[in-house]
Amino acid sequence: MNEEQIWILVVLIVYMICMVAMGFFFSRKKLTNAQYVLGGRKLNPWVTAMSAQASDMSGWLLTGLPGLAYLTAVAQRNGQEAVYTALGLLIGTGLNWLFTARRLRLYTEISSDSLTVPSYLNNRFKDKHNIIRMIAALVICVFFTVYAASMFSASAKLFNSIFGLDYMIGLIIGVVIIVAYVMLGGFLAVSWTDMIQGLLMFFALIIVPFVCLGNIGAVGGDFAGAGKLLADAFSIFDFVGSEKIGWVTVATGLGWGLGYFGMPHINTRFMAIRSEKEVKPAMIIAMIWVTITLVCAVIIGVLGNAIVPGLTDSENVFSQVVMKIFPGAISGILMAAVLAAIMSTADSQLLVASSSVSNDVYAIIKESITKEKCKDKELMVVSRITVFVLALIGFFLAIDPNSSVFELVSYAWGGLGATFGPIMLFSLYSKSLNKFGAIASMGTGAVTTIVFKYGLSHLGGFWEIYEIIPGFILATAVLFIVSICTKNFVKVEDKLAMDSEFAEMLRRLKGGDDNGAPAVETAENVEE
Repeated sequence: MNEEQIWILVVLIVYMICMVAMGFFFSRKKLTNAQYVLGGRKLNPWVTAMSAQASDMSGWLLTGLPGLAYLTAVAQRNGQEAVYTALGLLIGTGLNWLFTARRLRLYTEISSDSLTVPSYLNNRFKDKHNIIRMIAALVICVFFTVYAASMFSASAKLFNSIFGLDYMIGLIIGVVIIVAYVMLGGFLAVSWTDMIQGLLMFFALIIVPFVCLGNIGAVGGDFAGAGKLLADAFSIFDFVGSEKIGWVTVATGLGWGLGYFGMPHINTRFMAIRSEKEVKPAMIIAMIWVTITLVCAVIIGVLGNAIVPGLTDSENVFSQVVMKIFPGAISGILMAAVLAAIMSTADSQLLVASSSVSNDVYAIIKESITKEKCKDKELMVVSRITVFVLALIGFFLAIDPNSSVFELVSYAWGGLGATFGPIMLFSLYSKSLNKFGAIASMGTGAVTTIVFKYGLSHLGGFWEIYEIIPGFILATAVLFIVSICTKNFVKVEDKLAMDSEFAEMLRRLKGGDDNGAPAVETAENVEE
Protein backbone atom coordinates (compact mmCIF):
# COMPACT_ATOMS: atom_id res chain seq x y z
CA MET A 1 0.00 0.00 0.00
CA ASN A 2 1.51 3.33 -1.07
CA GLU A 3 1.45 6.62 0.83
CA GLU A 4 -1.56 7.93 -1.09
CA GLN A 5 -3.62 4.82 -0.32
CA ILE A 6 -2.68 5.08 3.37
CA TRP A 7 -3.98 8.67 3.48
CA ILE A 8 -7.20 7.61 1.78
CA LEU A 9 -7.61 4.73 4.21
CA VAL A 10 -7.08 6.99 7.25
CA VAL A 11 -9.66 9.53 6.06
CA LEU A 12 -12.21 6.81 5.25
CA ILE A 13 -11.75 5.15 8.65
CA VAL A 14 -12.23 8.45 10.48
CA TYR A 15 -15.29 9.20 8.40
CA MET A 16 -16.86 5.79 9.02
CA ILE A 17 -16.18 6.01 12.77
CA CYS A 18 -17.94 9.40 12.86
CA MET A 19 -21.01 8.01 11.10
CA VAL A 20 -21.31 5.04 13.47
CA ALA A 21 -20.68 7.36 16.45
CA MET A 22 -23.64 9.46 15.37
CA GLY A 23 -25.76 6.32 15.43
CA PHE A 24 -24.60 5.67 19.02
CA PHE A 25 -25.42 9.27 19.96
CA PHE A 26 -29.03 8.98 18.86
CA SER A 27 -29.35 5.44 20.26
CA ARG A 28 -28.75 6.85 23.76
CA LYS A 29 -31.91 8.90 23.51
CA LYS A 30 -35.12 7.23 24.64
CA LEU A 31 -36.82 7.13 21.27
CA THR A 32 -40.50 6.47 20.76
CA ASN A 33 -41.56 4.56 17.67
CA ALA A 34 -42.71 7.84 16.07
CA GLN A 35 -39.25 9.32 16.65
CA TYR A 36 -37.45 6.22 15.41
CA VAL A 37 -39.57 6.08 12.24
CA LEU A 38 -40.13 9.79 11.46
CA GLY A 39 -38.04 11.82 13.89
CA GLY A 40 -41.11 13.17 15.67
CA ARG A 41 -41.69 15.53 12.68
CA LYS A 42 -38.96 17.86 13.96
CA LEU A 43 -36.55 18.21 11.03
CA ASN A 44 -35.41 21.74 10.23
CA PRO A 45 -35.27 22.98 6.59
CA TRP A 46 -31.53 22.33 6.19
CA VAL A 47 -31.68 18.74 7.43
CA THR A 48 -34.86 18.09 5.45
CA ALA A 49 -33.40 19.43 2.19
CA MET A 50 -29.94 17.92 2.45
CA SER A 51 -31.08 14.52 3.70
CA ALA A 52 -33.80 14.33 1.02
CA GLN A 53 -31.37 15.09 -1.80
CA ALA A 54 -28.48 13.03 -0.45
CA SER A 55 -30.70 9.98 0.01
CA ASP A 56 -32.19 10.64 -3.43
CA MET A 57 -29.03 10.98 -5.50
CA SER A 58 -27.07 8.27 -3.71
CA GLY A 59 -23.92 6.53 -4.87
CA TRP A 60 -25.46 6.73 -8.30
CA LEU A 61 -24.54 10.43 -8.44
CA LEU A 62 -20.83 9.66 -8.10
CA THR A 63 -20.77 6.28 -9.83
CA GLY A 64 -23.76 5.59 -12.10
CA LEU A 65 -24.31 9.04 -13.65
CA PRO A 66 -20.62 9.85 -14.32
CA GLY A 67 -20.27 6.29 -15.61
CA LEU A 68 -23.16 6.81 -18.03
CA ALA A 69 -21.64 10.10 -19.24
CA TYR A 70 -18.28 8.34 -19.68
CA LEU A 71 -19.82 5.51 -21.70
CA THR A 72 -21.99 7.65 -23.96
CA ALA A 73 -19.07 9.95 -24.75
CA VAL A 74 -16.95 6.91 -25.67
CA ALA A 75 -19.77 5.58 -27.86
CA GLN A 76 -19.80 8.92 -29.75
CA ARG A 77 -23.19 9.87 -28.36
CA ASN A 78 -21.51 12.92 -26.84
CA GLY A 79 -22.69 12.24 -23.29
CA GLN A 80 -26.17 13.52 -24.13
CA GLU A 81 -27.92 10.48 -22.65
CA ALA A 82 -26.49 11.39 -19.25
CA VAL A 83 -27.40 15.05 -19.72
CA TYR A 84 -31.04 14.23 -20.47
CA THR A 85 -31.16 11.94 -17.45
CA ALA A 86 -29.77 14.73 -15.27
CA LEU A 87 -32.27 17.20 -16.76
CA GLY A 88 -35.16 14.82 -16.04
CA LEU A 89 -34.01 14.44 -12.44
CA LEU A 90 -33.67 18.20 -12.02
CA ILE A 91 -37.19 18.85 -13.32
CA GLY A 92 -38.63 15.99 -11.27
CA THR A 93 -36.99 17.25 -8.09
CA GLY A 94 -38.47 20.70 -8.53
CA LEU A 95 -41.97 19.45 -9.35
CA ASN A 96 -41.97 17.07 -6.39
CA TRP A 97 -41.03 19.81 -3.93
CA LEU A 98 -43.50 22.19 -5.54
CA PHE A 99 -46.55 19.94 -5.79
CA THR A 100 -46.06 17.28 -3.14
CA ALA A 101 -44.07 18.48 -0.13
CA ARG A 102 -46.47 20.90 1.63
CA ARG A 103 -49.61 18.91 1.01
CA LEU A 104 -48.03 15.62 2.05
CA ARG A 105 -46.69 17.14 5.28
CA LEU A 106 -50.17 18.37 6.17
CA TYR A 107 -52.21 15.41 4.95
CA THR A 108 -50.12 12.77 6.73
CA GLU A 109 -50.60 14.60 10.03
CA ILE A 110 -54.31 15.22 9.47
CA SER A 111 -54.95 11.63 8.38
CA SER A 112 -54.41 9.81 11.68
CA ASP A 113 -50.83 11.09 12.03
CA SER A 114 -49.49 8.62 9.45
CA LEU A 115 -45.84 7.69 10.02
CA THR A 116 -45.11 5.75 6.84
CA VAL A 117 -46.13 5.96 3.19
CA PRO A 118 -48.20 2.75 3.37
CA SER A 119 -50.01 3.98 6.51
CA TYR A 120 -50.72 7.32 4.82
CA LEU A 121 -52.25 5.63 1.78
CA ASN A 122 -54.27 3.31 3.98
CA ASN A 123 -55.57 6.15 6.14
CA ARG A 124 -56.16 8.44 3.16
CA PHE A 125 -58.46 5.91 1.47
CA LYS A 126 -60.01 4.49 4.67
CA ASP A 127 -59.08 0.91 3.87
CA LYS A 128 -60.22 -0.88 7.00
CA HIS A 129 -58.99 -4.21 5.62
CA ASN A 130 -55.43 -2.86 5.28
CA ILE A 131 -55.03 -4.21 1.75
CA ILE A 132 -53.41 -0.99 0.50
CA ARG A 133 -51.05 -0.95 3.44
CA MET A 134 -49.86 -4.51 2.93
CA ILE A 135 -49.40 -4.15 -0.84
CA ALA A 136 -47.49 -0.89 -0.44
CA ALA A 137 -45.21 -2.34 2.23
CA LEU A 138 -44.48 -5.40 0.07
CA VAL A 139 -43.62 -3.29 -2.99
CA ILE A 140 -41.35 -1.05 -0.91
CA CYS A 141 -39.49 -4.05 0.51
CA VAL A 142 -38.94 -5.62 -2.92
CA PHE A 143 -37.73 -2.56 -4.80
CA PHE A 144 -35.83 -1.01 -1.89
CA THR A 145 -33.92 -4.24 -1.33
CA VAL A 146 -32.82 -4.08 -4.98
CA TYR A 147 -31.99 -0.39 -4.54
CA ALA A 148 -29.95 -1.06 -1.39
CA ALA A 149 -28.15 -3.88 -3.21
CA SER A 150 -27.01 -1.36 -5.84
CA MET A 151 -25.51 0.81 -3.10
CA PHE A 152 -23.76 -2.17 -1.53
CA SER A 153 -22.29 -2.98 -4.94
CA ALA A 154 -21.14 0.63 -5.33
CA SER A 155 -19.33 0.51 -1.97
CA ALA A 156 -17.56 -2.70 -2.92
CA LYS A 157 -16.47 -1.20 -6.25
CA LEU A 158 -15.13 1.83 -4.39
CA PHE A 159 -12.91 -0.26 -2.11
CA ASN A 160 -11.79 -2.38 -5.06
CA SER A 161 -10.98 0.69 -7.17
CA ILE A 162 -8.96 2.43 -4.46
CA PHE A 163 -7.17 -0.39 -2.65
CA GLY A 164 -7.49 -3.33 -5.02
CA LEU A 165 -9.50 -4.92 -2.20
CA ASP A 166 -11.38 -8.08 -3.08
CA TYR A 167 -14.95 -7.22 -4.13
CA MET A 168 -16.48 -9.53 -1.53
CA ILE A 169 -14.47 -8.05 1.35
CA GLY A 170 -15.38 -4.52 0.26
CA LEU A 171 -19.03 -5.56 0.07
CA ILE A 172 -18.99 -6.90 3.64
CA ILE A 173 -17.33 -3.74 5.01
CA GLY A 174 -19.89 -1.46 3.35
CA VAL A 175 -22.89 -3.48 4.53
CA VAL A 176 -21.67 -3.71 8.14
CA ILE A 177 -21.09 0.04 8.49
CA ILE A 178 -24.42 1.05 6.99
CA VAL A 179 -26.43 -1.45 9.01
CA ALA A 180 -24.68 -0.44 12.24
CA TYR A 181 -25.80 3.17 12.46
CA VAL A 182 -29.26 2.56 10.95
CA MET A 183 -30.06 -0.05 13.60
CA LEU A 184 -28.70 2.17 16.37
CA GLY A 185 -30.18 5.61 15.76
CA GLY A 186 -33.16 5.26 13.42
CA PHE A 187 -34.57 8.18 11.41
CA LEU A 188 -32.79 10.95 13.32
CA ALA A 189 -29.39 9.32 12.89
CA VAL A 190 -30.10 8.68 9.21
CA SER A 191 -31.31 12.24 8.56
CA TRP A 192 -28.42 14.00 10.31
CA THR A 193 -25.77 11.76 8.78
CA ASP A 194 -27.42 12.29 5.39
CA MET A 195 -27.09 16.05 5.84
CA ILE A 196 -23.37 15.71 6.54
CA GLN A 197 -23.00 13.32 3.62
CA GLY A 198 -24.92 15.68 1.33
CA LEU A 199 -22.59 18.58 2.17
CA LEU A 200 -19.54 16.39 1.59
CA MET A 201 -20.89 15.25 -1.80
CA PHE A 202 -21.66 18.85 -2.77
CA PHE A 203 -18.17 20.20 -2.15
CA ALA A 204 -16.50 17.17 -3.75
CA LEU A 205 -18.55 17.55 -6.94
CA ILE A 206 -17.77 21.28 -7.16
CA ILE A 207 -14.03 20.90 -6.65
CA VAL A 208 -13.27 17.96 -8.94
CA PRO A 209 -14.44 19.38 -12.33
CA PHE A 210 -12.53 22.65 -11.93
CA VAL A 211 -9.32 20.91 -10.90
CA CYS A 212 -9.76 18.43 -13.75
CA LEU A 213 -10.04 21.20 -16.34
CA GLY A 214 -6.90 22.83 -15.01
CA ASN A 215 -4.88 19.60 -14.98
CA ILE A 216 -5.89 17.75 -18.15
CA GLY A 217 -2.68 18.74 -19.93
CA ALA A 218 -0.56 17.83 -16.92
CA VAL A 219 -1.83 14.25 -16.89
CA GLY A 220 -1.41 13.78 -20.62
CA GLY A 221 -5.00 14.49 -21.62
CA ASP A 222 -6.21 16.37 -24.68
CA PHE A 223 -7.53 19.74 -23.46
CA ALA A 224 -9.06 20.71 -26.80
CA GLY A 225 -10.66 17.30 -27.17
CA ALA A 226 -12.10 17.48 -23.65
CA GLY A 227 -13.56 20.91 -24.40
CA LYS A 228 -15.27 19.57 -27.52
CA LEU A 229 -16.71 16.63 -25.60
CA LEU A 230 -18.21 19.01 -23.03
CA ALA A 231 -19.64 21.31 -25.68
CA ASP A 232 -21.24 18.38 -27.51
CA ALA A 233 -22.61 16.85 -24.31
CA PHE A 234 -24.44 19.97 -23.24
CA SER A 235 -25.80 20.75 -26.71
CA ILE A 236 -28.87 18.88 -25.54
CA PHE A 237 -31.33 20.33 -28.03
CA ASP A 238 -29.28 19.38 -31.06
CA PHE A 239 -30.73 15.90 -31.47
CA VAL A 240 -33.42 16.22 -34.14
CA GLY A 241 -32.45 14.08 -37.10
CA SER A 242 -29.25 12.99 -35.40
CA GLU A 243 -28.20 9.37 -35.66
CA LYS A 244 -26.43 9.61 -32.33
CA ILE A 245 -29.47 10.10 -30.14
CA GLY A 246 -33.15 9.49 -30.77
CA TRP A 247 -36.44 10.42 -29.17
CA VAL A 248 -36.58 7.19 -27.12
CA THR A 249 -33.30 8.14 -25.45
CA VAL A 250 -34.53 11.68 -24.82
CA ALA A 251 -37.85 10.45 -23.38
CA THR A 252 -36.08 7.86 -21.25
CA GLY A 253 -33.74 10.44 -19.75
CA LEU A 254 -36.50 12.93 -19.01
CA GLY A 255 -38.73 10.12 -17.73
CA TRP A 256 -36.51 9.72 -14.68
CA GLY A 257 -38.21 12.81 -13.30
CA LEU A 258 -41.53 10.96 -12.95
CA GLY A 259 -40.04 8.75 -10.27
CA TYR A 260 -39.82 11.45 -7.62
CA PHE A 261 -43.51 11.48 -6.77
CA GLY A 262 -43.29 7.84 -5.71
CA MET A 263 -40.03 7.68 -3.75
CA PRO A 264 -40.86 6.76 -0.11
CA HIS A 265 -37.38 7.67 1.18
CA ILE A 266 -37.83 11.21 -0.21
CA ASN A 267 -41.49 11.57 0.75
CA THR A 268 -40.75 10.67 4.37
CA ARG A 269 -38.51 13.77 4.56
CA PHE A 270 -41.49 15.89 3.51
CA MET A 271 -43.56 14.18 6.19
CA ALA A 272 -40.91 14.85 8.86
CA ILE A 273 -40.30 18.58 8.39
CA ARG A 274 -41.32 20.73 11.40
CA SER A 275 -43.97 22.72 9.55
CA GLU A 276 -45.34 23.08 6.04
CA LYS A 277 -44.27 26.73 6.27
CA GLU A 278 -40.63 25.61 6.20
CA VAL A 279 -41.02 23.69 2.95
CA LYS A 280 -40.21 26.71 0.75
CA PRO A 281 -36.75 27.45 2.23
CA ALA A 282 -36.00 23.72 2.19
CA MET A 283 -36.99 23.58 -1.49
CA ILE A 284 -34.62 26.45 -2.36
CA ILE A 285 -31.72 24.71 -0.61
CA ALA A 286 -32.53 21.42 -2.33
CA MET A 287 -32.79 22.91 -5.83
CA ILE A 288 -29.46 24.73 -5.54
CA TRP A 289 -27.81 21.51 -4.35
CA VAL A 290 -29.28 19.27 -7.03
CA THR A 291 -28.66 21.66 -9.95
CA ILE A 292 -24.98 22.08 -9.19
CA THR A 293 -24.28 18.43 -8.34
CA LEU A 294 -25.99 16.99 -11.43
CA VAL A 295 -24.12 19.29 -13.80
CA CYS A 296 -20.79 18.57 -12.11
CA ALA A 297 -21.36 14.79 -12.12
CA VAL A 298 -21.93 14.78 -15.89
CA ILE A 299 -18.87 16.98 -16.48
CA ILE A 300 -16.69 14.59 -14.47
CA GLY A 301 -17.90 11.63 -16.52
CA VAL A 302 -17.27 13.38 -19.84
CA LEU A 303 -13.83 14.69 -18.81
CA GLY A 304 -12.93 11.22 -17.60
CA ASN A 305 -12.49 10.20 -21.24
CA ALA A 306 -9.57 12.62 -21.53
CA ILE A 307 -8.03 11.88 -18.12
CA VAL A 308 -8.48 8.10 -17.62
CA PRO A 309 -9.36 6.63 -21.02
CA GLY A 310 -10.09 2.96 -21.50
CA LEU A 311 -11.68 2.11 -18.13
CA THR A 312 -13.09 -1.40 -18.00
CA ASP A 313 -15.70 -0.31 -15.44
CA SER A 314 -16.95 3.18 -16.29
CA GLU A 315 -18.62 3.53 -12.87
CA ASN A 316 -15.17 3.89 -11.31
CA VAL A 317 -14.46 7.05 -13.32
CA PHE A 318 -14.88 9.46 -10.37
CA SER A 319 -12.52 7.56 -8.08
CA GLN A 320 -9.96 7.01 -10.85
CA VAL A 321 -9.96 10.69 -11.84
CA VAL A 322 -9.57 11.77 -8.20
CA MET A 323 -6.67 9.42 -7.51
CA LYS A 324 -4.86 10.53 -10.68
CA ILE A 325 -5.10 14.26 -10.00
CA PHE A 326 -5.32 14.87 -6.24
CA PRO A 327 -2.70 14.22 -3.52
CA GLY A 328 -3.28 11.57 -0.82
CA ALA A 329 -5.12 13.41 1.97
CA ILE A 330 -7.35 15.39 -0.42
CA SER A 331 -7.98 12.23 -2.41
CA GLY A 332 -9.09 10.51 0.81
CA ILE A 333 -11.60 13.24 1.61
CA LEU A 334 -13.03 13.06 -1.93
CA MET A 335 -13.22 9.27 -1.74
CA ALA A 336 -15.16 9.69 1.49
CA ALA A 337 -17.65 11.69 -0.60
CA VAL A 338 -18.32 8.61 -2.73
CA LEU A 339 -18.82 6.52 0.39
CA ALA A 340 -21.11 9.26 1.72
CA ALA A 341 -23.22 9.13 -1.42
CA ILE A 342 -23.58 5.39 -1.14
CA MET A 343 -24.41 5.35 2.56
CA SER A 344 -26.89 8.24 2.37
CA THR A 345 -29.24 6.24 0.16
CA ALA A 346 -28.75 2.73 1.49
CA ASP A 347 -29.46 3.86 5.06
CA SER A 348 -32.68 5.65 4.09
CA GLN A 349 -33.94 2.73 2.05
CA LEU A 350 -33.26 0.20 4.77
CA LEU A 351 -34.98 2.38 7.36
CA VAL A 352 -38.07 3.06 5.22
CA ALA A 353 -38.40 -0.58 4.24
CA SER A 354 -37.94 -1.87 7.79
CA SER A 355 -40.41 0.71 9.16
CA SER A 356 -42.97 -0.47 6.61
CA VAL A 357 -42.51 -4.07 7.71
CA SER A 358 -42.78 -3.29 11.43
CA ASN A 359 -45.59 -0.71 11.30
CA ASP A 360 -47.52 -1.84 8.24
CA VAL A 361 -47.16 -5.61 8.23
CA TYR A 362 -46.12 -6.95 11.63
CA ALA A 363 -48.30 -4.56 13.66
CA ILE A 364 -51.37 -5.23 11.49
CA ILE A 365 -50.98 -9.01 11.60
CA LYS A 366 -50.41 -9.08 15.35
CA GLU A 367 -53.36 -6.80 16.05
CA SER A 368 -55.67 -8.92 13.88
CA ILE A 369 -54.63 -12.08 15.75
CA THR A 370 -54.29 -10.87 19.36
CA LYS A 371 -56.55 -7.78 19.20
CA GLU A 372 -53.75 -5.89 20.97
CA LYS A 373 -51.70 -2.99 19.66
CA CYS A 374 -47.92 -3.28 19.51
CA LYS A 375 -45.83 -1.29 21.97
CA ASP A 376 -43.20 1.15 20.73
CA LYS A 377 -40.29 -0.92 21.98
CA GLU A 378 -41.62 -4.02 20.23
CA LEU A 379 -42.01 -2.18 16.91
CA MET A 380 -38.48 -0.80 17.10
CA VAL A 381 -37.07 -4.26 17.80
CA VAL A 382 -38.91 -5.67 14.78
CA SER A 383 -37.72 -2.74 12.65
CA ARG A 384 -34.09 -3.31 13.63
CA ILE A 385 -34.32 -7.03 12.93
CA THR A 386 -35.83 -6.22 9.54
CA VAL A 387 -32.93 -3.87 8.73
CA PHE A 388 -30.55 -6.77 9.27
CA VAL A 389 -32.62 -9.24 7.22
CA LEU A 390 -33.13 -6.87 4.26
CA ALA A 391 -29.46 -5.93 4.31
CA LEU A 392 -28.56 -9.61 4.18
CA ILE A 393 -30.82 -10.13 1.17
CA GLY A 394 -29.35 -7.04 -0.50
CA PHE A 395 -25.88 -8.41 0.19
CA PHE A 396 -26.62 -11.60 -1.74
CA LEU A 397 -28.18 -9.63 -4.61
CA ALA A 398 -24.98 -7.58 -4.86
CA ILE A 399 -22.53 -10.49 -4.82
CA ASP A 400 -21.98 -10.33 -8.60
CA PRO A 401 -19.05 -7.89 -9.14
CA ASN A 402 -20.25 -7.27 -12.70
CA SER A 403 -23.60 -5.87 -11.59
CA SER A 404 -24.25 -2.32 -12.82
CA VAL A 405 -25.13 0.30 -10.22
CA PHE A 406 -26.93 2.32 -12.89
CA GLU A 407 -29.05 -0.61 -14.08
CA LEU A 408 -30.04 -1.69 -10.56
CA VAL A 409 -30.99 1.86 -9.57
CA SER A 410 -32.88 2.33 -12.84
CA TYR A 411 -35.03 -0.74 -12.22
CA ALA A 412 -35.81 0.08 -8.57
CA TRP A 413 -36.49 3.75 -9.39
CA GLY A 414 -38.84 2.78 -12.21
CA GLY A 415 -40.73 0.27 -10.10
CA LEU A 416 -41.25 2.62 -7.15
CA GLY A 417 -42.09 5.59 -9.38
CA ALA A 418 -44.71 3.74 -11.42
CA THR A 419 -46.25 2.04 -8.37
CA PHE A 420 -46.48 4.98 -5.99
CA GLY A 421 -46.02 8.06 -8.18
CA PRO A 422 -49.58 8.49 -9.49
CA ILE A 423 -51.32 7.58 -6.24
CA MET A 424 -49.09 9.80 -4.07
CA LEU A 425 -49.42 12.80 -6.35
CA PHE A 426 -53.12 12.68 -7.19
CA SER A 427 -54.26 11.61 -3.72
CA LEU A 428 -53.19 15.09 -2.61
CA TYR A 429 -55.27 16.87 -5.27
CA SER A 430 -58.37 14.81 -6.03
CA LYS A 431 -61.20 13.96 -3.64
CA SER A 432 -62.80 11.56 -6.13
CA LEU A 433 -60.18 8.81 -5.78
CA ASN A 434 -60.94 5.73 -3.68
CA LYS A 435 -59.30 2.58 -2.37
CA PHE A 436 -60.38 0.45 -5.33
CA GLY A 437 -58.65 2.77 -7.76
CA ALA A 438 -55.61 2.97 -5.47
CA ILE A 439 -55.16 -0.80 -5.30
CA ALA A 440 -55.63 -1.21 -9.06
CA SER A 441 -53.19 1.64 -9.78
CA MET A 442 -50.41 0.24 -7.58
CA GLY A 443 -50.78 -3.21 -9.13
CA THR A 444 -50.75 -1.78 -12.66
CA GLY A 445 -47.62 0.28 -12.04
CA ALA A 446 -45.66 -2.60 -10.53
CA VAL A 447 -46.70 -5.16 -13.17
CA THR A 448 -46.08 -2.79 -16.10
CA THR A 449 -42.57 -2.09 -14.82
CA ILE A 450 -41.72 -5.78 -14.64
CA VAL A 451 -43.30 -6.61 -18.02
CA PHE A 452 -41.48 -3.83 -19.87
CA LYS A 453 -38.16 -4.47 -18.12
CA TYR A 454 -37.97 -8.22 -18.59
CA GLY A 455 -40.24 -8.79 -21.57
CA LEU A 456 -41.05 -6.03 -24.03
CA SER A 457 -37.74 -4.15 -23.88
CA HIS A 458 -36.06 -7.00 -25.77
CA LEU A 459 -38.19 -6.18 -28.83
CA GLY A 460 -36.18 -3.00 -29.40
CA GLY A 461 -37.33 0.31 -30.85
CA PHE A 462 -40.20 1.94 -28.93
CA TRP A 463 -40.25 -0.92 -26.44
CA GLU A 464 -36.81 0.08 -25.15
CA ILE A 465 -38.32 3.19 -23.55
CA TYR A 466 -37.74 3.50 -19.80
CA GLU A 467 -40.38 1.34 -18.09
CA ILE A 468 -41.39 4.09 -15.67
CA ILE A 469 -43.06 6.05 -18.51
CA PRO A 470 -45.65 3.47 -19.62
CA GLY A 471 -45.99 2.33 -16.00
CA PHE A 472 -46.78 5.83 -14.73
CA ILE A 473 -49.21 6.59 -17.58
CA LEU A 474 -51.14 3.31 -17.25
CA ALA A 475 -51.24 3.49 -13.45
CA THR A 476 -52.63 7.04 -13.62
CA ALA A 477 -55.33 6.04 -16.11
CA VAL A 478 -56.33 3.01 -14.03
CA LEU A 479 -56.41 5.11 -10.83
CA PHE A 480 -59.05 7.48 -12.19
CA ILE A 481 -61.03 5.00 -14.30
CA VAL A 482 -61.45 2.43 -11.53
CA SER A 483 -62.23 5.15 -8.95
CA ILE A 484 -64.99 6.55 -11.17
CA CYS A 485 -66.44 3.11 -11.90
CA THR A 486 -66.49 2.10 -8.21
CA LYS A 487 -67.54 5.37 -6.57
CA ASN A 488 -70.92 3.92 -5.57
CA PHE A 489 -69.19 1.15 -3.59
CA VAL A 490 -67.52 3.57 -1.16
CA LYS A 491 -69.28 3.72 2.21
CA VAL A 492 -70.91 7.01 3.12
CA GLU A 493 -69.00 7.37 6.39
CA ASP A 494 -65.68 6.79 4.60
CA LYS A 495 -66.57 9.37 1.95
CA LEU A 496 -67.47 11.92 4.63
CA ALA A 497 -64.23 11.32 6.51
CA MET A 498 -62.10 11.66 3.37
CA ASP A 499 -63.90 14.86 2.33
CA SER A 500 -63.42 16.31 5.80
CA GLU A 501 -59.68 15.59 5.82
CA PHE A 502 -59.27 17.05 2.36
CA ALA A 503 -61.11 20.20 3.42
CA GLU A 504 -58.92 20.51 6.53
CA MET A 505 -55.76 20.25 4.41
CA LEU A 506 -56.99 23.01 2.07
CA ARG A 507 -57.89 25.21 5.02
CA ARG A 508 -54.43 24.91 6.52
CA LEU A 509 -52.79 25.48 3.14
CA LYS A 510 -54.60 28.81 3.00
CA GLY A 511 -53.11 29.85 6.33
CA GLY A 512 -55.41 28.22 8.83
CA ASP A 513 -54.46 26.74 12.19
CA ASP A 514 -51.01 25.15 12.08
CA ASN A 515 -51.41 23.13 15.26
CA GLY A 516 -52.51 19.94 13.57
CA ALA A 517 -56.14 19.50 14.52
CA PRO A 518 -57.10 15.82 14.70
CA ALA A 519 -58.66 14.35 11.60
CA VAL A 520 -62.34 13.49 11.49
CA GLU A 521 -62.72 9.82 10.82
CA THR A 522 -66.33 8.87 11.40
CA ALA A 523 -69.67 9.98 10.10
CA GLU A 524 -70.76 10.83 13.66
CA ASN A 525 -67.79 13.15 14.18
CA VAL A 526 -68.39 14.80 10.83
CA GLU A 527 -71.99 15.53 11.73
CA GLU A 528 -70.94 16.93 15.12
